[in-house]
Amino acid sequence: MSDVHLLVLIHGMWGNPSHLAHVNKIIREVKGEVEDGDVKLEVLVAETNKDESTYDGIDWGGERVAEEIRQKTADLEKEGRKVTRFSVTGYSLGGLVARYVIGVLHQSKFFETVQPVNFNTLATPHIGIPRFPSTFSSISAFLGPKLLSRSGEQFFCVDKWSPRGRPLVEVLADPDRIFYQALILFPNIRIYANAINDLTVPYVTSGISAEDPFGDYEKNGIKIDFHEEYKHVIKSYSAVPLSSATTKEPQRWYESIRNMRVPLPPRFQAEFPLNLAVYALLPILFPTFICLALIRLSFQSHQSRGRLRHLEAQSTRERLVHIIGKLESELESAAVDLYDDPAGTPIATSRISGVDPANKASSTKPTKGQQKKSQSKPPPYQPLLTPGQLQCIENLNNIPQLKKERTFFEGVRNSHAVIVCRDPKMFKHHLEGEGVLRHWADHFEL
Repeated sequence: MSDVHLLVLIHGMWGNPSHLAHVNKIIREVKGEVEDGDVKLEVLVAETNKDESTYDGIDWGGERVAEEIRQKTADLEKEGRKVTRFSVTGYSLGGLVARYVIGVLHQSKFFETVQPVNFNTLATPHIGIPRFPSTFSSISAFLGPKLLSRSGEQFFCVDKWSPRGRPLVEVLADPDRIFYQALILFPNIRIYANAINDLTVPYVTSGISAEDPFGDYEKNGIKIDFHEEYKHVIKSYSAVPLSSATTKEPQRWYESIRNMRVPLPPRFQAEFPLNLAVYALLPILFPTFICLALIRLSFQSHQSRGRLRHLEAQSTRERLVHIIGKLESELESAAVDLYDDPAGTPIATSRISGVDPANKASSTKPTKGQQKKSQSKPPPYQPLLTPGQLQCIENLNNIPQLKKERTFFEGVRNSHAVIVCRDPKMFKHHLEGEGVLRHWADHFEL
C-alpha cells in the first residue's frame, strides 16, 4: 500500500466547500506534486457540515466531519492507499470544529496508527466571541445565542455543554480533557489571526490574546515589519514611545464624502457618486435588510433546533459529551474547579491605569483620583473577558509548539473573508489574502 498524508479543510459558519477552493488550490500547487519519501498528499474538503448545518453546533459539526474522515480513510484503503499522516486546517468556525474533530479521532484510537502532523486555523474564535464595551457588542451577545441556534450559544459561551455546566469552548481548552490532549499531539500548530479589520472574529480570540496591541494602531505608534515574500503577513511588531508616534493627516471634507462607504454587504456598496444615492436610500434599505436578516436567522435557527432534537433522539453512538460526562462525575480535580463559574462576570483586561483585574481587594482605601481612574471606560477595542476565557488563553498559550502569525489588511471593510481568498470571483480584493495562504502552504510539513 502507498502512504497518504490526509489534509482536511473545514470551512466556517454559513460556509460551504467553495469558500476554501482557493486554499485547496494553493496547497495543491505547493505540495500536491511533492512526495516526501513515499508519502503523497490527499486533500479532503469537508462537505457534510455546510450551509444551514453550521447552525447545529461545534460538536455535531465535529461528529459529522469525523465520520467523513473515517469514510475517506476507508475509501483510500480500498484503493490500496493507507493514511499514515494527518493534518487539519480550519477557517473561522471550522477551526473550533477541527479542535473537536481531533478529540473524536483521538478517543477512537485514530492516532495510534496515524501520525498527527499539522494543525492550523485561520481567523478562528478560539475563546469564543468576546464582549466589548459597546452597544453593538451587547446586542450581538444577546441576539447571537438566540438567532444562531446551538452554534451561537457555543460562540458566546452561554451553553452548558458538559454535565458540570461548562461551555464547550472552555472544555476544548481544558488540559485534562481529550480535545487538548489530542491538540498537543501535533508537532506543528500554527494559527493565523487578522490583526485589524476583522469584524467577525476579533484579534483577541483568533490570536488567543487577552489584549489587542493593534486596536489603536494608527495612534499608538506600533511598529510593524512585514514579510517580503508573503504579502500582508507580519514578520514582527513592537510598540514605540508615543512621543515618536505619527498620526495620519486628516482627510479634507470633500475627500471623506468621496470615500464614504455604506455599512452594507460588499455587493451593495458603490463608488462615488453612486454611494451618495445609496446613502439617500439608507432609511429604506437598512430596516429592510435588518428585518430580512432577522427573519432568515430565526427561521434557520428554528430548523436547526428541530434537527438537533432529531439527531439526539436518533443517535446510537456514544458521543464525547457522554464520555466526558462520565469522567466529570467520577473525577474531582483542581483544574475543573477553575471552570465552575461558566457565567463569570466579564472584566476588562487592558493595562489601564488604576485597573488591575488580578487584584480585586486592596489593603488601603483608594483615593478619589484613583476611584475616578478605576471607573474610566476601557477603550472600545479592549475586550471584556470572563475568567473562563482568560483561563482558555492561558492554557492554549502554554502549548510549547504553538506559533502565531498575524495578518494585516489595511483599507478593507472586513478582512475575515480576505484571509482565505473566500470568493475572488465576486470580490477581486479577496485575492489579497493569497500571500497568507502561500505562507501557510510553504510551512506545511508533508
